[in-house]
Amino acid sequence: MSKFRKDGKKDLPAISTASLPDIVFMLLFFFMVATTMRDVELSVNYTQPKANELVKLEKKDLVSNIHVGVPLRKFQKTFGTEPRIQLNDQFATVADIQAFIASERESRKEELRNKLTTSLKVDQYTKMGIITDIKQELRKASSLKLNYSTRQTAE
Repeated sequence: MSKFRKDGKKDLPAISTASLPDIVFMLLFFFMVATTMRDVELSVNYTQPKANELVKLEKKDLVSNIHVGVPLRKFQKTFGTEPRIQLNDQFATVADIQAFIASERESRKEELRNKLTTSLKVDQYTKMGIITDIKQELRKASSLKLNYSTRQTAE
């Protein structure tokens, strides 16, 4: 009278799929929480200049970005190869900057409007004339907090 049989026929148990919906929903919630949407799709190509002393911006939600660089290849037939200004998702001129700053201020809460910082993300080979024009328009719009985006030099 043995308790154990030695007949050699061992069937593999079926894999339970009862927990599969839990795993799928867990992955779905993870990606919903961890994914961030890109605010602006870049239409210009730029390489940021290098700098030694950098200060990181603390509140990025109070930053408005102005991109300046050479248009991407798909836009070069229309806009050429000279550096262009991009405000949000569109190409713009220097004259559009005041309206852009005004709309950025309007989109923020009233108590945060004075803390708005404008960040210039400019290609390192862009001529200084276009940057000076942008700065003049920012002064006219009373946007005096200005930041130059750079990358850190390798030491």
